[in-house]
Amino acid sequence: MLDFDTCNAARLRRDPAFDGVFFIAVKTTGIYCRPVCPVKPPLTRNVGFLPSAAACEAAGYRPCLRCRPETAPFCPAWKGTLSTVERALKLIEDGALDHAPVAALADRLGIGSRHLSRLFATHLGASPRQVARTCRTHRAKRLIDNTALPMADISIRAGFRSLRRFNASFLDLYGRPPSSLRRPAR
Repeated sequence: MLDFDTCNAARLRRDPAFDGVFFIAVKTTGIYCRPVCPVKPPLTRNVGFLPSAAACEAAGYRPCLRCRPETAPFCPAWKGTLSTVERALKLIEDGALDHAPVAALADRLGIGSRHLSRLFATHLGASPRQVARTCRTHRAKRLIDNTALPMADISIRAGFRSLRRFNASFLDLYGRPPSSLRRPAR
């Protein structure tokens, strides 16, 4: 943790390098701010420094309405819609779209399926289904490379609904059937 003098100097300079590193708790107003807050700096004797927005709120401080410290760098709100896309990607990697529609994934994220598709198009340039298909294909490729399982078992473990879709996915991506990618036994 940074010492009081370092934090105070950064606060007085409104140093953006410290934004999200610590928060300023103003004892006289009961409000907490970011080091880059544009308001008139409070007196040094009236401030304390805490490591996170959650720590400030636990100590009884309210967020500043001007600098919005709950949206400081490195928190999900600061990343905006990208954090929703990252959560969706994690769920897709875990198989959320292997046997469920995009609408079910969107419900888990608390948004509509059309909005989820727009976010994917904006941030990734692909639809959730396309991303899920790529994840399944890469999962299957790892199984082909690292196991001796039959192709039918690999397709099921990788999340494909049928062997036909499994084969079609490999033909589209690699231009060859999945069996041709298996390394011969040594």
